[in-house]
Amino acid sequence: MLLNQRFVRTVFLAALMFAAVTAARAADGIKASPEKEKELIAVLRSDAPPQDKAIACKKLAIDGSSESVADLAKLLSDPQLASWSRIALEAIPGTAPDEALRKASESLEGRLLVGVLNSIGVRRDANAVEALAKRLSDKDEDVASAAAVALGRIGSEAAAKSLRPLLTSAPAKVRSAAAEGCVLCAEQWHSAGKSAEAVALYDEVRKAELPKQRIVEATRGAILARKDEGIPLLLEQFRSADKKMFELALFTAREFPGSEVDKALATELAKATPERGALIVQAMADRKETVIVAAVSKAAGGGPKPVRLAAIKALSQIGDASSLSALLETAIDTDEDLALAAKATLADLPGDKVNSEIAAMLPNAKGKTYPLLIELVGQRRIEATSALIKALDNTDKKVRSAALLALGETVALKNLPVLIALVVKPKNADEAEVAQQALKTASIRMPDREACAEVLSKALDDSPAAAKTILLETLGDVGGNKALKAIVAAAKSDSPLLQDAGSKLLGKWNGVEDAPVLLDYAKTGPSAQYRSRALKGYIALARRFAMPDEQRAEMCQKALDLTKQPAEQKLVIDVLEIKPSTETLKVAIKLMKNPELKEDATQAALRIAQKLGTKGVNVSEQLTKAGFEKVKVEIVKAEYGSGATQKDVTAIVRKQVTDLPLITLAGDGYNSSFGGDPAPNTVKQLKIQYKINGKAGEATFAENALIVLPMPK
Repeated sequence: MLLNQRFVRTVFLAALMFAAVTAARAADGIKASPEKEKELIAVLRSDAPPQDKAIACKKLAIDGSSESVADLAKLLSDPQLASWSRIALEAIPGTAPDEALRKASESLEGRLLVGVLNSIGVRRDANAVEALAKRLSDKDEDVASAAAVALGRIGSEAAAKSLRPLLTSAPAKVRSAAAEGCVLCAEQWHSAGKSAEAVALYDEVRKAELPKQRIVEATRGAILARKDEGIPLLLEQFRSADKKMFELALFTAREFPGSEVDKALATELAKATPERGALIVQAMADRKETVIVAAVSKAAGGGPKPVRLAAIKALSQIGDASSLSALLETAIDTDEDLALAAKATLADLPGDKVNSEIAAMLPNAKGKTYPLLIELVGQRRIEATSALIKALDNTDKKVRSAALLALGETVALKNLPVLIALVVKPKNADEAEVAQQALKTASIRMPDREACAEVLSKALDDSPAAAKTILLETLGDVGGNKALKAIVAAAKSDSPLLQDAGSKLLGKWNGVEDAPVLLDYAKTGPSAQYRSRALKGYIALARRFAMPDEQRAEMCQKALDLTKQPAEQKLVIDVLEIKPSTETLKVAIKLMKNPELKEDATQAALRIAQKLGTKGVNVSEQLTKAGFEKVKVEIVKAEYGSGATQKDVTAIVRKQVTDLPLITLAGDGYNSSFGGDPAPNTVKQLKIQYKINGKAGEATFAENALIVLPMPK
């Protein structure tokens, strides 16, 4: 049994490799190695286990020649190795494999014979037609069916002649295989330019009493082989009440050559039911090279809703400037589904010409189309600054708001003062918020953020106080050195309003390279409240950004040196724990000397040590120096679970014992460390009975809690 399982695994893995191997030999003309072939033949002749011989067969698909055919042929009667032998025989060039397969077909039976017949078909051995034809009447229907398909792969007139009578006279299973063979023959004839002969054979299959799949295959071939004359037959399937034939029409239309079929599809679309029409539109759109865009645009502009929705979606891929009219009209339709679909397609419609036409329409637009075009200018990032600025004076609020948002998406740096002016002094009070949003969008979009920050900073000087806070917030979004300089200046100004706004922005600054500036303000800011904001921002940088361990530890230490506030100190302790390293452990240990923070710092040090321990970092020496005395720890019993459901984890915990009362588990969390969850969806605890220096103790820990064993009394 073990041998068979190993053999199956070997065969499976080798099978995955075979397709690429044989294809490479055929495509790249890989030269066989006579030396390797001799070695592989020796394996076949030896007492090697089946899996080794299977691998040898597979390799002979590359290095085999007529020299190995005889040895491979001997394996055609071996149930375990026959398929592997055939893989090599199918790939080896020359006539020797054909002769071997034909000879084997004379004596084999059942599945082994079926395999050989399949290989004959793969090699398209024209000399095997007579032998295969005899097998068509075999009492074993699997054999007869395999022979029929093999004849189809050979594809000669003689092969087809032997198959044709079976379409009406053979048992159902063999008749289906014969039909498959005929379709294969016809495909080869059509490819070779003998389309008339192919059509005749396809039609014979179509008229026979066969499974639907065979009729579908033959009908597809009959349509394509007729070329443009096959269009009426294609349309017949589009109109068929049979769902399978309609589906056949859909995928055949997609592969039909030439442009005549596109005209037929456009005509058929008008006659189809809404559900089928929607599918026809999709088929039309998939013919990107020849599709009649005007027909799809027309379908998008009017008619049944399912067809319109399909056409609108299709235009996002194939539409052009000629589709604009229909889409714009639909985008202001009262039907919300149609309008939303049209707007989405208008935003995605490909082509620079589309942008040009939208920009050209904008100055003369009216009604609902006007704000729609403005919205498109913003979505498509079309340069139309002059027209948008003009729209800011329109009497319609929707137009003005759309223009503001579009300017936010399109305005260049040189025109940024237009938006700044509207923020500083809004023309309409109820549009102030929209103007602010537009300015923010434009500012963070600018490729040169330092230049943008310079423009915003200059505007600060002449702006009223309320506008200054908005400009400062925008500078915070832009970021960079100049923005930070302006914000710090505001935070240090004499204006309480600007101090408040500036310090808030420093508290959420997002550039670790500017940490020294925040630290300086945390030391020199005008009030304790504002200094605290900057310090919290400084601590947040240490928490959020990637940096060397030494730099993070240094920032934490500087923050601790600066503050005496417990809340801020605990923020630093959180950073130490979240970003554990030997450097942050040193800071935590140092902090343990502070009586007010000793408890928190001690817990932090132990948690850091625990996390480092799971990564294989030995911190025993540091903990010992910190005052954690070495002790002798013995684990008597450890259980993990909930209620009556307990898992004995004594052995696992014992393995993690050191000379400290800290137990560092190997996994990430209790479940991982203890080999699974003993009581899913319940609150669990870890109970440990232990001895420290010979004194007995017992402790219970909530799931995933830090495991520090209390000293027994």
